[in-house]
Amino acid sequence: MPSRILCREELFSRLASLDALSWEEVALAVFHYQAAHNGLYARFLRLIGCSPRRITSLEDIPFLPISLFKRHWVKSGRWRAQETFLSSGTTGQQPSRHAVRDKSFYRENARRGFAAHYGEPSEWCILALLPSYLERQGSSLVAMVDHFIRLSRYAESGFFLRSDETLVHVLQNCQEQRYPTLLIGVSYALLDFAERHPMPLPNVTVMETGGMKGRRPELTREALHTFLCEAFSLEGVHSEYGMTELFSQAYSRPLPGFPARFRPAPTLRATATEVYDPLARAKAGHTGVLCFIDLANIDTCSFIATEDLGRVYPDGSFEVLGRLDAAEWRGCNLMIE
Repeated sequence: MPSRILCREELFSRLASLDALSWEEVALAVFHYQAAHNGLYARFLRLIGCSPRRITSLEDIPFLPISLFKRHWVKSGRWRAQETFLSSGTTGQQPSRHAVRDKSFYRENARRGFAAHYGEPSEWCILALLPSYLERQGSSLVAMVDHFIRLSRYAESGFFLRSDETLVHVLQNCQEQRYPTLLIGVSYALLDFAERHPMPLPNVTVMETGGMKGRRPELTREALHTFLCEAFSLEGVHSEYGMTELFSQAYSRPLPGFPARFRPAPTLRATATEVYDPLARAKAGHTGVLCFIDLANIDTCSFIATEDLGRVYPDGSFEVLGRLDAAEWRGCNLMIE
């Protein structure tokens, strides 16, 4: 237990100068702050018999089940949300809700995360195919990409909703002008576009954000990438991993012959827990339930157990293997619901 719990302003100050040496110290400070100021997380810790005073290592921190974002407002402290991010889900599902205290902080953190892997968004021509997200309110992905588009120095940057021919023209022009171009899209929209307009895009970075959203049959990431590579004459496809409940993202660059591994933004770290024991860590490289420490979630909860199966490696990268059977974690959620 620290000698005193840092206040929110002190935590943001530490976050601004975050580096590898200070990462664990800052994460522990965020944990103690949230254990004291987040009523839902504090209740969860009590129900599983965890005393915050005894937490001195990241390995000991319990992760809040992500499904609780569907039924509860997850907040650290008392404040009014500027916006609420909502998950997409499918028809009939209860969406997750992530209250946003400061939209400008979310946008800036997303920019820093992208820049750590690809350079500043301002240096890219950014073309977005996110139809299902644009058609609803509260998408964190749209908020991020919209910010990148506004930062871009290229007038061609923008969203393309039901405007295939325009996108084809813009892509051709960007290649002719040798603009550094990012085509980012939800999986089904990229597949639809690739089927209707196969074309060589050797100098375009194509990035999928996952998700068929009920529009097409689900594909493995390998099958999706193979199809897009053939349609666009690419050597590889990039991926973005993000979710409504996290303020930070992870990105995967293609490596021929290797499965896609995501590398987190500077404020994000991945770990995994055993499938049948959510309080036990899985060994490095072994399949488990993906969990994240997202230091950008200071105002909500930074310690999130997802419903994704994956493997986390010693270098901090991770694979996503599929979805967890909801029944296997239901007991953990019932304790607080």
